[in-house]
Amino acid sequence: MADGKRYLLGLDAGNTVIKAVLFDLFGRELARAARDQSSIVPEPGHVERDMDELWANAGGVIGECIAAAGISPETIAAVGCAGHGNGLYMLDADDEALLGIQSLDTRAVGLAGELAAANGDALHAACLQKPWPSQTPTLLAWIKRNEKALYDRAATVFLCKDFINHRLTGERVSDVSDMSGAGFVAMPACAYDDELLALYGLRDARSKLPRLAQPADIVGRVTDEAALVTGLAAGTPVVCGLFDVVASALGSGVAEPGQASIIVGTWSINQVLTDAPVVDPSVFMVSGFGPERFVAIEASATSAANLEWYVRTFVERGGHHDDPFGHCNEMVARITPAHDDPIFHPYLYGSGQSAAARGGFYGLAGWHGEGHMLRALYEGVVFEHRRHIEVLTASGIAFDQAVMSGGGTRSAHWPQMLADCLGLTITVPQSRETGALGAAIAAGVGAGVFTRLEEGVAAMTRAQRTFEPNAQLKAHYDRRYQTYLGLAEAMTPIWNKWGNSAEEVS
Repeated sequence: MADGKRYLLGLDAGNTVIKAVLFDLFGRELARAARDQSSIVPEPGHVERDMDELWANAGGVIGECIAAAGISPETIAAVGCAGHGNGLYMLDADDEALLGIQSLDTRAVGLAGELAAANGDALHAACLQKPWPSQTPTLLAWIKRNEKALYDRAATVFLCKDFINHRLTGERVSDVSDMSGAGFVAMPACAYDDELLALYGLRDARSKLPRLAQPADIVGRVTDEAALVTGLAAGTPVVCGLFDVVASALGSGVAEPGQASIIVGTWSINQVLTDAPVVDPSVFMVSGFGPERFVAIEASATSAANLEWYVRTFVERGGHHDDPFGHCNEMVARITPAHDDPIFHPYLYGSGQSAAARGGFYGLAGWHGEGHMLRALYEGVVFEHRRHIEVLTASGIAFDQAVMSGGGTRSAHWPQMLADCLGLTITVPQSRETGALGAAIAAGVGAGVFTRLEEGVAAMTRAQRTFEPNAQLKAHYDRRYQTYLGLAEAMTPIWNKWGNSAEEVS
């Protein structure tokens, strides 16, 4: 660029890690920085975070990234942020952080059921989404019912990346992809609607909602105070940014209607871009990210978070593995698939069908070892992705290939297992930081580097490797998938009994 603005900064604020990644205008990564983020579990089902810590981490990774790149902050054309969808982040009128709830929270299970029973069909007709526990308006309705003083004190409610943007710019704003993904706007207009709010019992919450913008709109500039915290140049443009799953689709190279994105991360994300919203109550949600730009999404917290739990709970115990995830991949590689291998349900954090679902290994025998259990875990995650994709295809969406992104791409096994089980060609993108790259692409559009998101995707993304399906293994997985589904059906009454039991041992 003639003015010397040669770089784009993308932030990716997930449930467990926040990253800052600096890209050139061709999508090449100059530097990155990341910090783990802690969660607070004040009681079962409540998963929160310290919002001041979140901002401190954001400022820290931005500064570390700029320093690692060795560039002048004045050469950054714009900043874009992607963040985990749903959950609930609240500010009071004096900019004090009140409460940050993550999208793994299940406190509102009961209320979500009430809302779905009373108004589920009407809500879906309005926002193309039914109530679920971690959904932003459902959580806000829970706060209103259970913590009214806190609800009354809240001046603004928005999403994770919106809070970071607020600290960068002082502005209270959210983008249409996040707010539509949260079920907070009427579809397909992606606009606030008083009748929609009333269905959640939130007619009085309209004044608490931030102004809406498009993902690539410049919504503010880095303040002097934020510049001191981050090392960014004061006045650097900040775009509104994106729901992280949409950002990851863009950053993986998915930009046109009919293209599919699978994210093997904390959540199982399975999404297809469309030029009109898919209207089907079976589909989990539809997000809009611009005129005639929609994403049909099937998702649940049933993906690689299960492997992370296994590693943290068992492999890292005693610190006896320098590369715990590498250890898991190595153990899986030793196993030859067999029809009587164990089955694993990846429902440690509930499932898309029932928040009461529990994780579990089935069919263990004395000759099975850790490798068999790990392969079952990997396979169970793939099966749940397949279940979601079958919901999408049943709604009338067709595709024969998909791009896989997320932490699961670091595994030597998951991409091929997905290809074999789904019978699809799976492509892995060159960039592993697809969420940050998608946010950087939006920043490039806002800064005038690109005229539209599709142009930015074409310029800044490329494929690294392609995995073709193995027909013989497809038949193997087909049989085991039916067993997987049958076990889930048989276990559902037991899961529900556990979830509804009030018995305590004294």
